[in-house]
Amino acid sequence: MNMQITLLQRNIEWAAPSVNRTRAEQALLLAPRSDLYVLPEMWSTGFVTSPADYDCIEGENGTTLSWMQQMARQLDAAVAGSLSIQAQDGTYRNRFYFVTPDKVEHYDKHHLFTYGGEHLRYTPGQARVVVEWRGVRFLLQVCYDLRFPIFARNKMGEQPDYDCILYVASWPTPRVEAWRTLLLARAIENQCYVCGVNRVGTDPTCQYCGGTAFIDPYGVREQEVPMNEEGILTARLDMDRLNAFREKFPVLLDRDI
Repeated sequence: MNMQITLLQRNIEWAAPSVNRTRAEQALLLAPRSDLYVLPEMWSTGFVTSPADYDCIEGENGTTLSWMQQMARQLDAAVAGSLSIQAQDGTYRNRFYFVTPDKVEHYDKHHLFTYGGEHLRYTPGQARVVVEWRGVRFLLQVCYDLRFPIFARNKMGEQPDYDCILYVASWPTPRVEAWRTLLLARAIENQCYVCGVNRVGTDPTCQYCGGTAFIDPYGVREQEVPMNEEGILTARLDMDRLNAFREKFPVLLDRDI
């Protein structure tokens, strides 16, 4: 079985959800038809670490989530990406939504970026989240999570518990080589596909150069969007190839518990 996935490397207008939704919609409608479209971290606002200072931060059922649902129905596909939201309990969350035509699932970022002060105003999620879409299982992860391999470790029951990791990020230019290297490591050690979606452009504190990539279970960077420019890549996730590799070389059976 194959699944077509489109990753969108975007330049994000600071604190302007309406502008970013319009631009994202244009990109989605021009992209090749896919089963899944993935946007970066906090793609509607930029990486806002002081959400209470901005009136553009939406609630749990805000306009941007409704737009993601509308696009999922229109494209007959899943649309994924993280948003800065205020939850019903009043806390702020960096929430990674995975939206299909008839369902909304989410993961709240667990490893908040203390270096940038994210932990001071956001509440971390505690649950590790795997979603299934059209026969493929995805582990949802956000940016700084990439540095913590134990949290992302592929578990084994009768089979590995996911087939692909989705990393959405606002990963700054000075540390982009860490981003590129760790994406490969997560694919190799977990014997899975990895999709890493990073932004480009600038915000009030950082510059971003991208590095959006599709990586196969062997750790090969099959496709990558050019650095420092907006763009998309569309790739095929081949489940037959993945399952054959896992059966032939069952490295996960020898993992540490």
